[in-house]
Amino acid sequence: MSSAWNASDVTPDGAAWLASAGTYPRSTLALWEERPDAPVVLPCGSVFDVVSAPAMFGRRMLDRLWDDGPGSGPVAQFRGRMLLFAAPGTAQRLPALLEWEEWGARGSREATRTDAVPPLLCHGTGDAVTVPAPSESISPARSASRWLVAPDTRQPWLPGPEVLLWAAVRAARSAVRISIFPPADQDAKVYDVSRRR
Repeated sequence: MSSAWNASDVTPDGAAWLASAGTYPRSTLALWEERPDAPVVLPCGSVFDVVSAPAMFGRRMLDRLWDDGPGSGPVAQFRGRMLLFAAPGTAQRLPALLEWEEWGARGSREATRTDAVPPLLCHGTGDAVTVPAPSESISPARSASRWLVAPDTRQPWLPGPEVLLWAAVRAARSAVRISIFPPADQDAKVYDVSRRR
């Protein structure tokens, strides 16, 4: 790891936690010692699950988690998607909770409260994800793959499916702007009523 620690860098304890997800944790740590700018593919399901959202929606979820909720676990950005690290088992449970919230009802005629929500990809047992390099200070130009909330401990708090459902529903609601006023008629005459006699 680099000697000058940056807030967006993974700490040595955070790197140990990430590496523990793989089959050969010491090999992963040795790779990162030699090349701290190397992203690595790690399996999901035992140490963490990952919920992947499109960047804008994922950012709204992250804002809800930090502004109104308990915060988040580690969060990375990779190829235009937000990777929210979650408690093991989240990938199995979250899709059922989202369906219960009418997440997948896009084909129906009735509008639902989550129509504007993009699909979330849930990665759990049997899946693997590419995690960004532990250190951004080596190559800061890599904005397509970076940590937004870097792991900094061997036992980070990870949100479960209920917390991520809560964040997704609130992010969807914040994206929908409802007005009680009809749209303005562009050809209407406007009168200045402030000059009444």
